[in-house]
Amino acid sequence: MDIDHGTLVAFSKSWGLFYLIAMAIAVCIYTFWPRNRKKFTDAKNSILRKDDRP
Repeated sequence: MDIDHGTLVAFSKSWGLFYLIAMAIAVCIYTFWPRNRKKFTDAKNSILRKDDRP
């Protein structure tokens, strides 16, 4: 099986795009999943809890 450079580039462009879109969707789903709300709220407010001076 002989794969030339053009075929390899086309394959990696198309499947790489699908891979990146799938990863972006997975990150968005993980971020907005209701069970993770407390974890992200705690992370957001953690810097304010340790602030004792202006």
